[in-house]
Amino acid sequence: MPVSAAASAREILTRLHDVMAGRNPAQAKLNAVVGIIAEAMDSEVCSIYLLREGVLELFATRGLDQAAVHVTKLALGEGLVGTIAEDVEVLNLDEAASHPDFAYKPETGEERYHSFAGVPIIRRERAVGVLAVQHSEQRKYQDVEIEALQTVAMVLSELIANAGLIDTAGTGNNRPQSTAAVRLPGQKLVEGMGSGYAVFHQPRIVVEHTVAEDTDAERHRVYAAFDKMREQIDRMTREAEFGVGGEHEEVLQTYKMFAYDEGWSRRINEAIDSGLTAEAAIERVQQRTRQRMRQIDDPLLADRMHDLEDLANRLLRIVSGQMGTAAQMGLRQDTILIARNLGPAELLEYDKRRLKGVILEEGSLTAHVTIVARAMGVPVLGRVRDVRRLIAEGDLLLLDSVAGNVFVRPSSAMDEAFESKLALRQKRKAAFAALRDVPPETKDGHRITLMVNAGLRDDVAALDITGADGIGLFRTEFQFLVSATLPQRERQQRLYKEVLDAAGDRPVIFRTVDIGGDKALPYLNKEHADEENPAMGWRALRLALHRDGLMKVQARALIEAASGRTLNVMFPMVSEAWEFAEAKALFEAQRAWIGARGRRLPVEIRYGAMLEVPALADQLDLLLPDIDFLSVGTNDLTQFLFAADRANPRLAERYDWLSPSILRFLSRVVAPCREAGVALAVCGEMGGRPLEAMALIGLGIDRLSITPAAIGPIKAMVRSLDSAALRRFVAELIARPPRDMRGALTDWATQSGVDLA
Repeated sequence: MPVSAAASAREILTRLHDVMAGRNPAQAKLNAVVGIIAEAMDSEVCSIYLLREGVLELFATRGLDQAAVHVTKLALGEGLVGTIAEDVEVLNLDEAASHPDFAYKPETGEERYHSFAGVPIIRRERAVGVLAVQHSEQRKYQDVEIEALQTVAMVLSELIANAGLIDTAGTGNNRPQSTAAVRLPGQKLVEGMGSGYAVFHQPRIVVEHTVAEDTDAERHRVYAAFDKMREQIDRMTREAEFGVGGEHEEVLQTYKMFAYDEGWSRRINEAIDSGLTAEAAIERVQQRTRQRMRQIDDPLLADRMHDLEDLANRLLRIVSGQMGTAAQMGLRQDTILIARNLGPAELLEYDKRRLKGVILEEGSLTAHVTIVARAMGVPVLGRVRDVRRLIAEGDLLLLDSVAGNVFVRPSSAMDEAFESKLALRQKRKAAFAALRDVPPETKDGHRITLMVNAGLRDDVAALDITGADGIGLFRTEFQFLVSATLPQRERQQRLYKEVLDAAGDRPVIFRTVDIGGDKALPYLNKEHADEENPAMGWRALRLALHRDGLMKVQARALIEAASGRTLNVMFPMVSEAWEFAEAKALFEAQRAWIGARGRRLPVEIRYGAMLEVPALADQLDLLLPDIDFLSVGTNDLTQFLFAADRANPRLAERYDWLSPSILRFLSRVVAPCREAGVALAVCGEMGGRPLEAMALIGLGIDRLSITPAAIGPIKAMVRSLDSAALRRFVAELIARPPRDMRGALTDWATQSGVDLA
């Protein structure tokens, strides 16, 4: 058996080098290759299948019936070989026939072989063939053997490309199939509108030479490339133009950590040791990263893998001397940038004055590039399919991430509609901005408190921009989610103090860390990672009370940051009154500990709870005497009330916030809070929509914490409202709910002249 993957691959590559350098025809070379691999891996069968005219054809074999060569063909997805090519994944089976995708081809004579291992032959991120080995004994091939096969497959991709055997059918080209106007849908990642000409971020570098002549020379090339890449990253993180502090700073520090990761550089050096060139070694490790990305369900881990791929692309460009990205060449006009994915550092290279938007074939809301783009104020649309097939370099694009689409080569009608919407959006924004210093007071003199939700240091600027009354929900977990390691107390304290300083005399309500469930942290214990229902699992306050060391550190950071001021603390996902009592006791113990050491304390700590779990509503008599305020989190509350996962697209529109169930539930909470003198607020998305916010005010809820962008529209709605008349109407609706509650509320608003625009 091979001693190591590097040794096994090096042995094979040494012999393949002579074969590839010879003048024999391609078929003769492939025939020799399968013999070398079979012998080196002690396998009775080695076969090479190549993609020709969209079908996988047996091109060479050692061990199968030679009459099957150029006769046996498999469609993509057919049999084990077709599955490997379609999924671009490895298969390693001790009994091939037991696999559900096994397809028997009698002409090959393979029925006597049991074990099977196959790897894709990849060219330009696409499987162009399959390399497979088989054995009559039942055994799984060792990891080092699979590593060797994958390395050999990379060399084979060069051989078949040079021999003109790469199948061009279905590869597409850089021109779209049509020049007609088209609308492409996507996922809103960063809201905004922008128009510009399509620029592709970067053509992928194709590795042309895979087998090294001088291993030491290749290693030195990689060392030099690493030094240059790290110098670039250091310079960009120093020169990034942002406001002081913010989530994006955490992102860039995490990105920088990857650039200096010794494990990554070690894996590249191991690939060079196996006989690969510097470029091929980087590409080999990158292929491994992509395969891992396809297997990762955790979006946070997947985003960090995207960062690593971004760095690998950068390193590959440096070592190959091909540095000509669109950023380096400079943007010459208003641009919509197009990429499969981007790393945060790559985005920072672009001229913000000309960059009007970004379109990603992948992307996610939690990706680092999304966070940085939001800080830059650049709209981003993600999950846009068939970009390279439907968009050509230089096409005019109208990006509307608010509506979740982009118009390609727009018609005059599309252009007109886009400009009208953009003008209306800007006009409405100007009108809302004019309301900044006007109080959110109804026509009959009832004052509504409008606060903003935040999670970044820079979000505090929204207080001055919108004229909001304070921050009703500061999500402290954002700092944890973008960090590669658990944030130390000093770092947490610095963020909380900066937020309080920026808010001035306006209140800030800090929600203690809400992690777990769908917000897993890779650096915490993964004992609960496989929960079937993570939203209802080991998360938020449940996790924090269990891992009380984490909560004690946060408590100390918050208490010390708020010295000499009022500290407002809110605990998420409280299910029973005793959970709140335990969390409060933990904070009080930390306050006593800090005070005993003579340090300055907050003048007051006000404690609140989030009502997200319906069960807590039946313990309000136990809870209200001990709390200062209560906030309803309507996002989780809705999914728990209806047993409907809010992330499930089939259920997204099925259950309405304005259903009798939601409104009646909330009405039962309002009365006891009023009697107990406890401030009640809503801090979910429901409060940020004018019609829903109107209904909440009708229930008697006069405190809303919403996104900064919603402050203007909600304030305009409030100022057009007669709250007394609304409360009477809503009481009647709840007593005798109509079939269409939303329609009834909309009709009343229209008749009463309420501004719902």
